[in-house]
Amino acid sequence: MIYLDNGATTKPHPEVLESFQKVSENYFANPSSIHELGGTVSDLQSEARKQIAQILGVEPEEIVFTSGGTEGNNLAIKGIALEHQNRGKHIITSKVEHPSVYNTCKSLETLGFEVTYLPVNRHGIVDVEDVKQALRDDTVLVSIMHVNNEIGSIQPIEAIADLLIEYPKVFFHIDAVQSLGKVPLDLSHEGIDLATFSGHKINGLKGTGVLYVKKGTTLFPLFHGGGQEFGIRSGTENVAGNVAFAKALRLIKEKEQAKRHELNEIRMKLYEALEQMEGVEMNSPKEGAPHIVHVSVPGFKPEVIIHALYDQGIVISTQSACSSKREEESRVLKACGHDRKRASSGLRITLSYDTTEAEVQTFLQAFERVLNELRKVLE
Repeated sequence: MIYLDNGATTKPHPEVLESFQKVSENYFANPSSIHELGGTVSDLQSEARKQIAQILGVEPEEIVFTSGGTEGNNLAIKGIALEHQNRGKHIITSKVEHPSVYNTCKSLETLGFEVTYLPVNRHGIVDVEDVKQALRDDTVLVSIMHVNNEIGSIQPIEAIADLLIEYPKVFFHIDAVQSLGKVPLDLSHEGIDLATFSGHKINGLKGTGVLYVKKGTTLFPLFHGGGQEFGIRSGTENVAGNVAFAKALRLIKEKEQAKRHELNEIRMKLYEALEQMEGVEMNSPKEGAPHIVHVSVPGFKPEVIIHALYDQGIVISTQSACSSKREEESRVLKACGHDRKRASSGLRITLSYDTTEAEVQTFLQAFERVLNELRKVLE
């Protein structure tokens, strides 16, 4: 099987699975228990937090363990909104955010918050000037993704962070789920307050993730209970999962260092080959993230192409896995100014550091063959 749906989830690395199993089998006590085994498990959790903080270039107390991207985004956005609502109830985000950001903002509108959804250009990129124009005296949060999960556009995070330094009362949250290990992000930037990461996008495990919370940033918790995770995220800790996340993060960062250039070269070959194909329209910007290529083939239902490729042992997808079963039209492609035909015929090909050039060539041949066969059926 040639797996090209790494934007939806990645195959867990054997070392990650080994870490999880070892901790689960041998260190299964509750880290809050006062006996020795509980203390050992608590130490493991602390060590995992330290390792993650060191890799990300932040302090251990700025790392909050979560169950992944959706929880991290909800905790950051609702946590800021509810904690700071006495100061203002205005939030700024974009029209192309992941559903766990977009729908979280929609939910806050039902609680009396006002949300500005910024437009994007045809490459899905926000204009920093639009962010500036949208800021108000009652703005409490700006939430912009780093890499778009659907088309791979990279947002001008550093420029937005530079701008927001001038607005110290406005918090800046970044959904960095798709960029971790592929597109560098400097969390030490003075303008960045929160960032969401997920384990299963970096060859880690589902149900694991972290939220970076800059020192001094206060959040209203989504979960109340025993006060774990500095009182921000109560609940018995998933220590085995958190240790596994630390392992996955270390491995993906090593791969990013060694193979990012190679991954980008493979993507460029894929991009340029698809660009030449009859009837294929490119939705991803050429200078996008090194693992995402998104195209439309107007006139064909994407699920028909996906199933035809699957029959040949190749796995691709449509849009975000969190919305692909529900929406016919892509909200992201519509925001980029594309018509209904193009917005409802999207296909997403997402690579990993394990993807080979030979696999991409096999996909390209199969893709062209499938399109030609479908055209004959329609004639």
